[in-house]
Amino acid sequence: MLVHALIREDGTVGADELYTVANTLGMSDQQVRLCVKRLVAEGRFTHEGRGRKAELHATEDTTRALAPNADFLRHAFRQDAGLAPWDGVWHLAAFAVPESARAARDALRETLVHLGGAPLQGGLYVCANSWEPYVEEAAHRLGAHGALTLLTTTDLRRGDTQEPAELAGRLWPLQEIADHYHRLSRIAQPRLDRLTGPDSLSPSELLTIAVELAAELTRAMEPDPLLPPQLLPRPWPGTQARELIARCWAALRARDRSEAGPVLFRLYADVTREAADRATR
Repeated sequence: MLVHALIREDGTVGADELYTVANTLGMSDQQVRLCVKRLVAEGRFTHEGRGRKAELHATEDTTRALAPNADFLRHAFRQDAGLAPWDGVWHLAAFAVPESARAARDALRETLVHLGGAPLQGGLYVCANSWEPYVEEAAHRLGAHGALTLLTTTDLRRGDTQEPAELAGRLWPLQEIADHYHRLSRIAQPRLDRLTGPDSLSPSELLTIAVELAAELTRAMEPDPLLPPQLLPRPWPGTQARELIARCWAALRARDRSEAGPVLFRLYADVTREAADRATR
């Protein structure tokens, strides 16, 4: 997450900045070197130079993966504002990929879960949001589109359970997801206090706070299917946590107005600014 968070607009990560922020976060140089080595070996980055003068270059797949994260965050804020009510439609995806294409099958399964899907039975997943464009893009990329079936229904039952909110509670680990958001709030509040307090903060300190917030936001949102509010317990801690994150990002923008920051921060800043603008209208 640290390396991804520091990707600049041109797709590069400066090693000196990477090591500086990592050290501030309590990571050793050896940890950073091993992480970089693994990311290069996995084909997520290429590497030029040595030591703190080196530069990493994100691959196309790595930079492309940042955009959906911003899309999901944008949708979450719309839900929080009551602008994306549920229409009562469940979206289902089914696939039957042969054993000979096991890697594609496993990757598609992981993608469906990442997109907010819950397994109903072997090869059949359900989502409460319209996910078809993301599912089809992944299936095309994995060479499994011909094995994919998409459908929708307003009549979903598991055993004797049919009430939508009760179904959601059975299909997704809502308490575990809520715990992640409680942690995010506990992390965000003291950083908001620092950002809005009277003490000056250096550029590296601001960047470190931004990385911490981005990492915790990712930790909370990755397992979150972003269920519509109608399917969630009330109050939902995700709403409060994202409101705190939006205030943190506004304070970060007020402290540092440079345009050369990492692309992930710009994406998150744009999304939270849109949410703030809607709240004041």
